[in-house]
Amino acid sequence: MVGESKLNLFGVINALLLICVGIVTVYPILYIFSISISDTASVVQGKITLFPKGINFDAYLEVLKDKRIPRAYLNTIFYTGLGTFINLLLTAIAAYPLSRPDFIWRKYWMFGIVLTMFLNPGIIPNYLIVSGLGLTDSVWALVIPNAIWTMELIILKSFYEGMSEQVREAALIDGASEFRILFNIVIPLSKPALASIALFYFMGHWNSYFLPMIYLNDSTLYPLQVVLRDMLIFSEGNRASLVDAAALAPQAKKNATIILSMIPVLMIYPFAQKYFASGVMIGAEKG
Repeated sequence: MVGESKLNLFGVINALLLICVGIVTVYPILYIFSISISDTASVVQGKITLFPKGINFDAYLEVLKDKRIPRAYLNTIFYTGLGTFINLLLTAIAAYPLSRPDFIWRKYWMFGIVLTMFLNPGIIPNYLIVSGLGLTDSVWALVIPNAIWTMELIILKSFYEGMSEQVREAALIDGASEFRILFNIVIPLSKPALASIALFYFMGHWNSYFLPMIYLNDSTLYPLQVVLRDMLIFSEGNRASLVDAAALAPQAKKNATIILSMIPVLMIYPFAQKYFASGVMIGAEKG
């Protein structure tokens, strides 16, 4: 009886904590969305607490009419897609030799890679290198310096090390090269790990604004996050402001842009979660 009561108490406390976490997570999103579809008077007077008042979608129409927003949206999609593809490709290739125990100087390579997590040269040396290579004002300034993230490389390396050695040995007996083993066997069997790190890469590129702000001088190349930052900070300045206070409340237009920037992330997460389930290697070994 005592054990059951403890379990019930734990379940109640756990449920309450999860409810609190859910409220803290959902409330800001709901609040932002409510402001974005509420009328100007209610927003300016601060009457919006949870649910919208005077529902209209004028803020979204105004945002989509502005030439900067669609262009920035397309830029972000392009940067994120290209960057994530390069990240996954190079990380998958680099993690394979590091996962092999017979790789020459493997420990020293790993020590140097892990060292980069603690020793960062800083913004100025990175900018001088990127500028010296002539990469400024191009997509490559956002993609190449961050082609491989150390933590994701270590995660994928650990996943490779957990694979069955029998699969690789069978492929070697059949005459397969290391490149064929990597691209035809290892990578297809690594979908759960690749999907996991792909989400991190995707989120990193999609939410990136600091690197574009440093390396991009042409406003036509700005991603959505930089445009959103300008909108949030300099909405009343002279930098091609997106806010027209006479037509809409500034908060409504800002929050409408935030909601639009969240849509791709909200759409991708449910479909990517199915790859998190383990068991791919079990099925491969049984076959």
